[in-house]
Amino acid sequence: MHGDTETVRRILTEHGDTWAIVGLSSNQRRAAYGVAAVLQRFGKRIVPVHPKAETVHGEKGYATLADIPFDVDVVDVFVNSHLAGAVADEAVAKGAKAVWFQLDVIDEAAYERTRAAGLDMVMDRCPAIEIPQLG
Repeated sequence: MHGDTETVRRILTEHGDTWAIVGLSSNQRRAAYGVAAVLQRFGKRIVPVHPKAETVHGEKGYATLADIPFDVDVVDVFVNSHLAGAVADEAVAKGAKAVWFQLDVIDEAAYERTRAAGLDMVMDRCPAIEIPQLG
């Protein structure tokens, strides 16, 4: 399984509070917008990553993970599965501690590479669903 309860808990509680959210824009109709708001309510710092580099929820955006001038703890991925593997590789290069592929984002090879690099990873799960259940 690509998101056992212990890994989910570890990512949400132990890996740090700076979450780069790849695919987050100011489009309020997109799932990333709502998920980012939930993460903020639970004390996470969100960092929008989108080609438009928009400010979202009061946080400055960046065009790529590599453009972020500080460390990120978790990379939350809201892009299509065929693009997600490259983002996971960028997360490893950035020095993230974990990668989270959102619901319906699945790339088995990326999962294996990311885990082999020593990062925690979950796929096909949503932190906005999981984090309220930690209580």
